[in-house]
Amino acid sequence: MANKIPRVPVREQEAATRSRNFHEVSYGYNEEEARLEASRCLECKNARCVTMCPVSVKIPEFVAKVRDGDMAGAAATIAEDNSLPSVCGRVCPQEIQCEGACILGIKGEPVAIGKLERFVGDWTLANGGTAEVVAEPNGRKVAVVGSGPSGLACATDLAKMGYGVTVFEALHRPGGVLEYGIPEFRLPKDDVVVPEIKNIRRLGVQIETDTVIGRTLTIDALLEQEGFDAVFIGSGAGLPKFMGIPGENLNGVVSANEFLTRANLMKAHHEDHDTPIFVGERVVVVGGGNVAMDAVRTAKRLGAEALIVYRRSEQELPARVEEVHHAKEEGIEFHMLTNPVEILGDERGWVRGIRCVRMELGEPDESGRRSPRAIAGSEFDIECHVVIMALGTSPNPLIAATTPGIETTRWGGIVTADDGGATTRAGVFAGGDAVTGAATVILAMGAGRAAARAIDEYIRAL
Repeated sequence: MANKIPRVPVREQEAATRSRNFHEVSYGYNEEEARLEASRCLECKNARCVTMCPVSVKIPEFVAKVRDGDMAGAAATIAEDNSLPSVCGRVCPQEIQCEGACILGIKGEPVAIGKLERFVGDWTLANGGTAEVVAEPNGRKVAVVGSGPSGLACATDLAKMGYGVTVFEALHRPGGVLEYGIPEFRLPKDDVVVPEIKNIRRLGVQIETDTVIGRTLTIDALLEQEGFDAVFIGSGAGLPKFMGIPGENLNGVVSANEFLTRANLMKAHHEDHDTPIFVGERVVVVGGGNVAMDAVRTAKRLGAEALIVYRRSEQELPARVEEVHHAKEEGIEFHMLTNPVEILGDERGWVRGIRCVRMELGEPDESGRRSPRAIAGSEFDIECHVVIMALGTSPNPLIAATTPGIETTRWGGIVTADDGGATTRAGVFAGGDAVTGAATVILAMGAGRAAARAIDEYIRAL
């Protein structure tokens, strides 16, 4: 029986080797491994995995095609709902979404849906991409602000409906957080991100880089001068947060956003790229999410001794279990129940250490996690040369500040009226991190797809 077959493991680089390079950690499945893993699927009639997928990929259907060796059919099935399968197969938190709902996971291990999606996505890229049917143009135009996951998902669905779609990207390469935020060892750029975006361009989607909406152009200009019938804002959440503790203005204190952008988008880890990035001998990363894991593992690969400082216990770590596991294998130190209270500097104004306090857990807060509280008299210092703040991000206020009629929350998220992303300004829609704050790639894509449907309804009613 399918559920008696053990889950097929995925081959990976040895930890001691990969901690010194930026090559991808996981090798993924080969065809034999993928077909064996796919044979474990029970093909449930009421598939809970589909319900838990934010973009509603037809999981049992594509998995069955993989099992039968019909990779082209599997690729076509995924492409109906997901334009970035190689990306999602690598970075989605499947353990709390599709795989978390798998029936096999109740008494054993769930089907490795993410690894199978990655296999199909990579097979697709290696075989020229999916044969998409380009829709007949309907004569209407939509502007998409931001080429991250939500923007690309929205643009893909609108293009399939026949809309002329132009994506405006502030940076010099499209992809948003896929380019600047996620390291090469988790998500290769030239081998995965670039070709998957190329497939989206094949649908007729235009992408204009180096265009800062709110400066180069405004939302008003897009609607009133450039002839767009609607605008989708998928500009993400790139504004970093800091703690507000003494010493945060010292040289050597950086946000995880800046650090990862230099390493990823600006290729600081390549010897032939003249991008300044300093790690010194020891780096402390403050935070416990996926971005913190990306930053600390990147610092390790750049040659520093790297450690995590997190104010809660390991059970409360918000990062994916897989990323924490990989970090530990690579020699990352974890200082749990520890919170910084001051960053210490030397006479030159550079970081020389970080002063922390021990924490204990109290009652649960609004998130359901137990609130940490400081233990009096428990202060201690950690010597380091760089402190990276990975405390989350919020939406950049530029677009809202330059667009009359757009309302935002007190923390900067764009206010939307419904799941379709309609904002308080007619013809303007928003989704993804620009609305919710920093979340996952796949949730942003789900918001982009929902907005595409809402935009189609809005334009049809004009």
